[in-house]
Amino acid sequence: MARKFITYFDKQGEDYTDELISIVKDKLDMAENIKYILIASASGESALKLAEAIDKDVTIINVSHNVGFSGDNESDISDEMIEKLESVGIKTYQGIHAFSGAARGVTNKYGGFSPLDVVADTLRMFSHGVKVSAEISIMACDAGLIPVGEEIIAIGGRAHGVDTAVILTPVNSKNLFNMKIHEIIAMPRD
Repeated sequence: MARKFITYFDKQGEDYTDELISIVKDKLDMAENIKYILIASASGESALKLAEAIDKDVTIINVSHNVGFSGDNESDISDEMIEKLESVGIKTYQGIHAFSGAARGVTNKYGGFSPLDVVADTLRMFSHGVKVSAEISIMACDAGLIPVGEEIIAIGGRAHGVDTAVILTPVNSKNLFNMKIHEIIAMPRD
């Protein structure tokens, strides 16, 4: 039996980014088997903060929005930020969201919902950041950036900053329901 503790923030949002990164650093110091950290950072700012805080040999991957998410042909992360992240060893991935992607285009035009909307809303019952953490792990697996079946830390939030961190075993999208969320490190209570 293991006794673990979860940090609960009062609300969601960017106010907790620095504290969450500190908590992840502490968790990483205790977890010898974690080799990958994924962080959802559309602008790259939170990913850069994470890189500055982590002094352990792990691979950090920033997952940003796909090009076109905010507007046709627009990228939410600048080329300069991608270069800055690369200079500190962070890869950036911009890809279609695993729980929406092209299915969102169909529901936007014709209405209704896709089965992935149900998956996303179920995960949001914990927090938006838990949904994002699961989603970016699938995206990174499908892109070949992290291995299937190896525990990782995934960090997410909503809009700006991060407020959620989980330890999970990622899978490719075709095996969605084989994903294992082992531990919630921190999340908002609201």
